[in-house]
Amino acid sequence: MTSVQDRDRARLLLRNLPGHCKKLRKIWADGGYNGRLIQWVAECFRFCLAVVLRPKETPGFTLLPRRWVVERTFTWLNQACRLSKAYERLTRIDETWIYIAMTRIILNRLA
Repeated sequence: MTSVQDRDRARLLLRNLPGHCKKLRKIWADGGYNGRLIQWVAECFRFCLAVVLRPKETPGFTLLPRRWVVERTFTWLNQACRLSKAYERLTRIDETWIYIAMTRIILNRLA
């Protein structure tokens, strides 16, 4: 397997979105997804790709809009020991563990 940038693989991922993503309207992304991908998404899909960039004039740490949602979710998932490392051989097993971890989070909120 060769090393491929995330923005280059994004086209393959977006092309293969399942039909149950009909309500999807916006995808938030970081600066690595900037460029031709934004135009391609606008031409091919009903949703838009919104890139959140760090202000150039602000040095150091800056709280970026919507970025915290992704970071918070990764933190929640990493609390599940099984997801802290890639132990599984098959990605569908990793996907199942993500569903289990998110279900646990939702059930804890409901309790």
